Amino acid sequence: MTKLLLSLHVLAAVLAVGPVTVAASMFPGALRRAHSAPDGREALATLRTLHRICRVYAGIGLAVPVFGFATASSLGVLGSGWLITSIVLTAAAAAILGLLILPAQDNALTSARAIGPGPAAQLAMFTGVFNLLWATVTVLMIVRPGSTTGA
Repeated sequence: MTKLLLSLHVLAAVLAVGPVTVAASMFPGALRRAHSAPDGREALATLRTLHRICRVYAGIGLAVPVFGFATASSLGVLGSGWLITSIVLTAAAAAILGLLILPAQDNALTSARAIGPGPAAQLAMFTGVFNLLWATVTVLMIVRPGSTTGA
């Protein structure tokens, strides 16, 4: 059962977090292009698509911690420092996505013509922090400091 849970956890992470990471990273550049485009229809469509990807896959991404907790419980590592750190970093990444990135994308979509480069730069910063947190969690999940398996 542990192998199944771990497989589902990793698949959920790759299939849900990966698209959010890529789409969120592409959004600030697309926003800059939309702002500078004389006819911004295509650029606005791109922004809407990227935002939809972020929003939908963020919801699907809720499966990652669900399967993660189930896997950790099955392995008996719920009290491990590396796991607790990963949980805190995952919660921080989720908060950044849900409270900063997605609302900023919403605001950008409603006022794509009226905004300047400032919001795009701020959104790029939030996205960079989000991506860095997920990269750190990924490394912790692979390295697992103090792991008895030696892997």
